[in-house]
Amino acid sequence: MADIGRLAGVSTSTVSRALRGNPAIPASTRERILQIAAEQHYVIDTRAQNFRLQRSQTIATVFPYVGPSRRMISDPFYMEMIGAITDALDQHGYDLIVSRVADDHDNWSLNYIQNKRVDGLLVIDRALDDHNLAQLADLDAHVVVWGSEIPGQRYVTVGGDSERGGMLAAQHLTGLGRRRIGFIGGSPHMVETSERLRGYRQGLALAGLPYDADLVSFTDFSPQAGAQAIDQLLTRAPDLDGVFLCSDVMAMAAIQVLAARDRRVPDDLSIVGYDDIQLAAHASPPLTTIRQQIHTGGQLMVDKLLRLIDGGREASHTLSVELVVRGSCGARRA
Repeated sequence: MADIGRLAGVSTSTVSRALRGNPAIPASTRERILQIAAEQHYVIDTRAQNFRLQRSQTIATVFPYVGPSRRMISDPFYMEMIGAITDALDQHGYDLIVSRVADDHDNWSLNYIQNKRVDGLLVIDRALDDHNLAQLADLDAHVVVWGSEIPGQRYVTVGGDSERGGMLAAQHLTGLGRRRIGFIGGSPHMVETSERLRGYRQGLALAGLPYDADLVSFTDFSPQAGAQAIDQLLTRAPDLDGVFLCSDVMAMAAIQVLAARDRRVPDDLSIVGYDDIQLAAHASPPLTTIRQQIHTGGQLMVDKLLRLIDGGREASHTLSVELVVRGSCGARRA
């Protein structure tokens, strides 16, 4: 900038303001400075700029897992969320770090915040009593968490209404005349599983059906776990005639198990998944599911986080969910 200033006959500070598009610099001066900068192949030294601003221009998206659950980053829901976040960050010139951590790992949050590795954190999935998120709140860290808002939280969340999603699924299945309706979720200590189970129980109650713990299975969100869970449910309850699974990949795996057991979907047993990932419409049969606003949610998380980084204040936001009816429940045939 000093070189450009000498060539343009102005001060270095004037060059700096002109390159930032400051309207206080006369248009003719700004155009002359920009022309000289282009001729001299000037580029911003981002390392020096970030050092001056005390920023890394990097955001971390962290995926904590609870207990033995090892939901892979390659899970389609995770990949669609990472895609939405990456698209949004790209518009603002930010890089992205993606990381898996154990929820009960001591102080994983400090590795990012106190060491200044990133300017902020996006957290996907969380436990009901996540002490690391509490620690981040104590440090006034810039963090936005994906998921339902829960009482007492001291951080910003963006997520779908999981309780309503669970209720919509159960109501839909009871409305089709199903009476032995199973529930397959992730760890019961995870917020999203807990909220969807609460909604499922509400949906059953509205139809006058009792809650039966033998029809409920907690596992993780992998296809293998979904397949094992539906197999165990069928052993405990051979008269099972409907199942709500808390992810589409588990639901698609369950359909394969049912086919191997000669249980027809949807004739013998109705299936409802969760998320509405892109693959859901191409399952066999196409999957009825609860649609989350994945792309909108990723964009909103980034927007809120960047405003927090710039010193703003943000409130949590709950996104609506909706039932998408396809072939796996039998509604259209009925």
